[in-house]
Amino acid sequence: MEGIREIPVTQIEGMRIGNAQNEAAGTGVTVLLFEKGATVGVDISGGGPASRETPLASPLTADNLVHAIVLSGGSAFGLAASDGVMRYLEERGIGFDTGFAKVPLVCQSCIYDLGWKRADIRPDGEMGYAACVDAERNEPVCGSVGGGTGATVGKLFGMARAMKAGIGIYAAAAGPLWMAAVVIVNALGDICDPKTGKKTAGLRTEDGTGFSDTCQEMYRLALQNIPGARGTTNTTIGAIVTNGCFSKAKMNKIASMARTAYARCIRPVGTMADGDTIYAASVGKVPADINVAGTLAALAMEEAIARAVPPAKEARAL
Repeated sequence: MEGIREIPVTQIEGMRIGNAQNEAAGTGVTVLLFEKGATVGVDISGGGPASRETPLASPLTADNLVHAIVLSGGSAFGLAASDGVMRYLEERGIGFDTGFAKVPLVCQSCIYDLGWKRADIRPDGEMGYAACVDAERNEPVCGSVGGGTGATVGKLFGMARAMKAGIGIYAAAAGPLWMAAVVIVNALGDICDPKTGKKTAGLRTEDGTGFSDTCQEMYRLALQNIPGARGTTNTTIGAIVTNGCFSKAKMNKIASMARTAYARCIRPVGTMADGDTIYAASVGKVPADINVAGTLAALAMEEAIARAVPPAKEARAL
């Protein structure tokens, strides 16, 4: 796109990304560390988010900097991963100084991956700590790693007709303004290329030879009075990180603008069976227009979603 160029996500100073996973159990943790702190906003559009400390991102709360964002598997059990992240940060003297102790401020959201391999092993404090240690290398990758280890898509009829997904990362620059997106795609719905509308992953036909359309199947079930998706067994969670300088209120707006990428790429999205959440973090001092930043955030998120799903020739059933 004219005026936009891709950059390495590691070019954004003030953020490091790390992963840890248990491949046998099919779950993991991705951590974004902000050792100097970040101004964070959030947008929650799903019906059942599993989250921790999200009020820290509200413009109605104290204007304190956040030191880490954790994206994990394990459903609400996985929230324990932040204990290890806090321990890692505390050991390094990073946190909000209360006068008696420095308390690391950590936001977290989780996907539901208990139906992938094992439901009895979930991310814990040790895995969260290990992800922080991995962040010291700051060599993030896309695919079935970290919090995306157990990510799947197209689950209207359960895991039998679903497909594998994972974590996607993309960063772009518009002049001096830099924007990165990190996303774990674990959606109820289908994943589409926003440029062509072509489906790239999602609900498969009963014989597994092609794609079914999740929206059409939902309509069919409704006409037959058959219950559709139940529970919150899905969720796409992500984070936008920019070197732009914005207030917490403006970072909330940028997070909501980034959500348009979910709508362009995931069909359906934001259902009561999803816990869709996007954090948005400012780690820089570059002055920028909020409309440009929000538009660039949505673009970065689109590209990250595309990279969370294997190319068609590599896509596979479970």
